[in-house]
Amino acid sequence: MRFSSSSLLLGAVALVSAFPVQDSPRQRLLDGKPLPGKYRSKNPYTPGYRDPYDTAVDSIGKGLDPLPWRNGDGASVLGPWNRERARQNPDLVRPPSTDSGNIPNLRWSFVDSHIRIEACLPPLPLTTPLSLTFPPKEGGWTRQTTIRELPTSIELAGVNMRLDHGAIRELHWHKEAEWAYVLSGSVRVTALDYEGGNFIDDLSQGDLWYFPSGVPHSLQGLDPNGTEFLLIFDDGRFSEESTFILTDWFAHTPKSVISKNFHLAPEVFERVPKREKYIFQGSKPGSIEEEEPKGKNVKKSKYQFTHRMLEQEAHVTSGGKVRITDSKNFPISKTVAAAHLDMEVGSLREMHWHPDADEWSFFIRGRARVTVFAAEGTARTFDYQAGDVGIVPKNMGHFIENIGDEPLEVLEIFRADEFRDFSLFQWLGETPRRMVVDTLFADDKEAGEKFLKEINNPVKDEITLPDIKNDEEEDDL
Repeated sequence: MRFSSSSLLLGAVALVSAFPVQDSPRQRLLDGKPLPGKYRSKNPYTPGYRDPYDTAVDSIGKGLDPLPWRNGDGASVLGPWNRERARQNPDLVRPPSTDSGNIPNLRWSFVDSHIRIEACLPPLPLTTPLSLTFPPKEGGWTRQTTIRELPTSIELAGVNMRLDHGAIRELHWHKEAEWAYVLSGSVRVTALDYEGGNFIDDLSQGDLWYFPSGVPHSLQGLDPNGTEFLLIFDDGRFSEESTFILTDWFAHTPKSVISKNFHLAPEVFERVPKREKYIFQGSKPGSIEEEEPKGKNVKKSKYQFTHRMLEQEAHVTSGGKVRITDSKNFPISKTVAAAHLDMEVGSLREMHWHPDADEWSFFIRGRARVTVFAAEGTARTFDYQAGDVGIVPKNMGHFIENIGDEPLEVLEIFRADEFRDFSLFQWLGETPRRMVVDTLFADDKEAGEKFLKEINNPVKDEITLPDIKNDEEEDDL
């Protein structure tokens, strides 16, 4: 039998390919040998990647699939794996080498919260012909993050609510105080104060309202596309289902009593709702001037229940802008204080802590990582994106790092009358230099001198933008 030269060549190639290539990356790893530089990956989720500085990785922005490899340690995943959740939580999949110990979960996403959907039209009788039904309108929805969803949300609870154009969150009140930030659109708020004064105002994106405990109020979407807002209540155990609602009270009060209370015959109340309306389509509102109650016994409230947060003059830092709203500039807000952060790409909300209250953060735009230091050698890093909630217990050291490719917008919210924080940079800069060097740089005097020079005459820079990068940050992953 004769073989052609081409068949002999193919046979040789097949024979060679049947044996492992001794210098291949796979074979070197199987043999326990290190990878040479030419094989080292720029993908941080591979065994060959090295980063001694635990640099942040934007796995979403860079389209990476996080895996539990860190500086050659770890292993691949063989079992079921949720890639999308891994991308959202890369620092849980591959924690920084500085993370240690047990810390409870400090992250929740509103997308994981149950949504209560409300229709604007009342239910029609079953006998109604289909030809007489009307197309459904948007009504609204609500979802909440409380101690039930996030057990570390002890001091505050949050509710995200949407109202379509004209939809009303009916007249109601709460045991807890209510603070709110308008995320989009515009909304009309009404209230009655403790002294019988009425209040009406129209708000838009970036505006706040605050209603103390027990103050009755209502909300209505005004914009052509309605409104959406974040509600904060000063007790993590709050439930939106525990609200005191006008129609619910009427439905559970004898009509004879309602008749006496309003000096009208019981028949007048025959068709009041039999159950709570909660969110419903209202009539088109007029101007505030047209709708203000009239009469000699009517008076306007002397309290200001609303505030234009984004119209405040911003405190400009090297890496962004900060606006703080608390009882100093919004006097009615006695139990909730907040800061609004606009952080540039690559910036850092400096290392700090809050002495008086837990931080309840809401991420409006961008992507971030936060490491929380809890003392006793424990620390854990969490990742956040738009719609997420973060908790940092009081006095625990932390930072917020913008790891994405767009500005980061965050609300820091506290159950407190005033906003307070301690800056690590400022503290060390105003501590005797000898003590700082003895503590941190006893074994490296040269590095100590550089550090002292940097913190000399410190200026608090709440959002800082460093101009130094390590080699890993220079790499384009």
